[in-house]
Amino acid sequence: MSDIGSPYADTRDMYTIHNLFRREFALLPGLVQSVSHNDEERAKVVTGHINLLSSILHHHHLAEDLILWPLLLARAPKEIDPVVHLAEGHHQRIDTLLSEANVCLAAWANGAGKHDGEALAEALRRLAVVLFEHMGLEEMLVLPLVERHIFTSEWLVMQEHAVSAIDPQDGPLVFGMAMYEGGVEIVPEPLRADVVPVAPHAYADYAERVHGTRTPPRAKDVVIGTPFVGVSVTAG
Repeated sequence: MSDIGSPYADTRDMYTIHNLFRREFALLPGLVQSVSHNDEERAKVVTGHINLLSSILHHHHLAEDLILWPLLLARAPKEIDPVVHLAEGHHQRIDTLLSEANVCLAAWANGAGKHDGEALAEALRRLAVVLFEHMGLEEMLVLPLVERHIFTSEWLVMQEHAVSAIDPQDGPLVFGMAMYEGGVEIVPEPLRADVVPVAPHAYADYAERVHGTRTPPRAKDVVIGTPFVGVSVTAG
């Protein structure tokens, strides 16, 4: 949404999405390592969670690649082109790390072996570090440019592109993930009446199954390298 009288994008929703990614991706290595050797049922739960997050991240970045970067390169001062290209390079590196993690995930999901789990956890740590770096860059250097050069209508098109890729069955859960550290503004206006009443409960139920708690650590508590990265869970 934009402020009254301003035609330019309000980027606050991006901080909400970034908090979702910070929280959930930072917790992944610990989730993998908490799965007991050969506990294939628990591994299926964690595998499904990783696949969901990977899909959300991929489509989020794809929307930026298709819509945001070309607009900034065409419209903003040429002096900021290196910033845009750096962000694009981050996306390519993140895609590579996602692919590497998916290879490890396929091996681990087939038996939940200890060695495969260690390899997957390490791949996810590398991914989280680059992802944190990328989101920090966007917040410090890219979003201020967006607020001066990208119109609200264009920002909404980018949002809709990412949202349209979400399976409708996963919609309440994904929005609940975002609303856990944000507000109802993250939900597009046409969806609010249906989604807002159920989304927080959908995520709480899901978090209990995945993280072992209905209130997992928040983004501010999962800085890379802290003991909060990874919630120890017991399959039940």
